Amino acid sequence: MVLLSSDRMDSLFSPRCVWVNGPIIIGAGPSGLAVGASLREQGVPYVMLEREDCIASLWQKRTYDRLKLHLPKQFCQLPRMPFPADYPEYPTRRQFIDYLEDYAAAFHVKPEFGSTVQSARYDETSGLWRVHSSSAKSGEMEYIGRWLVVATGENAENVVPDIPGLDGFAGEVAHVSEYKSGDKYKGKRVLVVGCGNSGMEVSLDLCDHGALPSMVVRDAVHVLPREVMGKSTFELATLLMAWLPLWFVDKVMVFLSWLILGNLAGFGIRRPAIGPLTLKNKYGKTPVLDTGALAKIRSGDITVVPGVSRFTKSRAELSDGTALDLDAVVMATGYRSNVPQWLQGTDFFGKDGYPTTGFPNGWKGKSGLYSVGFTRRGLSGASADAVRIAKDLGQVWREETKPTTKRAAGACHRRCISVIF
Repeated sequence: MVLLSSDRMDSLFSPRCVWVNGPIIIGAGPSGLAVGASLREQGVPYVMLEREDCIASLWQKRTYDRLKLHLPKQFCQLPRMPFPADYPEYPTRRQFIDYLEDYAAAFHVKPEFGSTVQSARYDETSGLWRVHSSSAKSGEMEYIGRWLVVATGENAENVVPDIPGLDGFAGEVAHVSEYKSGDKYKGKRVLVVGCGNSGMEVSLDLCDHGALPSMVVRDAVHVLPREVMGKSTFELATLLMAWLPLWFVDKVMVFLSWLILGNLAGFGIRRPAIGPLTLKNKYGKTPVLDTGALAKIRSGDITVVPGVSRFTKSRAELSDGTALDLDAVVMATGYRSNVPQWLQGTDFFGKDGYPTTGFPNGWKGKSGLYSVGFTRRGLSGASADAVRIAKDLGQVWREETKPTTKRAAGACHRRCISVIF
């Protein structure tokens, strides 16, 4: 670490700043919690900033009631703590939230809630990260430290496509993050825009609550059975990939899907030319795991429609020239990273909000910058990166902080409102 002159320290530390003798972690979702817990085991102090008033705000505030983990629990557990033995193979939304809260308590992860990061920039002269945040409780703050861990994840912001006429549609329009259950849609004609896992499950939920759903399937999509002969499809694919090349496992998955689910082209669902695992690895597009929606599509309870050309006051005009009379629209159009909005002065993240270096090397950048939760490999990918980050930071922290901590902290005591060790 660079030792600074008194004048430089005066300009560096603003009246309301916090010196952090360890990493500054942005985000308290599962990825942030995994890093925090792993750092705790390494004995590394940190501060964790979270814009919401709770951990895992996506799960607590922006998920629908019937949601369950799509993968078996052993592939979704965070480092050092398995799920309770009495949890089902696919834990419910509430069970997963309880698990995360127990996890945070067990590893003493205590985020600074209500802290929205406005900007984060690396100061080349001092060799320090400067993170500006705002909070209703404490106002404008600046956190200063040697390392920055970006843990805001892939789902920080809603994605809503710009479809002509949507603003003029008279019915209710909701993003899937606002959808809780189909109870209030009973008897209504609802268009679900999007056919990923969320779109399929929301369509199924609407059906179960007596609504009349139509689901937009614009592009080709892989739909796989969630289980094959009682075994998780994901688990089966993982086992096969340990022994066989990816292209061959793709062919096995497609064959099993055809064998169990049949040919879906007649229902308006086309299969991509690229295999499901290759598509996931290269482009981050997750295959849909069927939890019952296909049966409703076959029975006609869920209608598959092509892309929407435009909305009118009460209808959706489709790309095939037909139109639907509607009462409501649910946009199951996903989420995106918000990193480019606040992380400045680095090319480690691209314009899409993902590290420019792909998996498995996208967890570490230059100048003490780390990222977790951007692997496009779910909770297992985030957990693996969290362990790597903590191990690396633990070693670096012990080497770099001891000789300079007292001098830097002494300056901070005079200029900062607090020092975190």
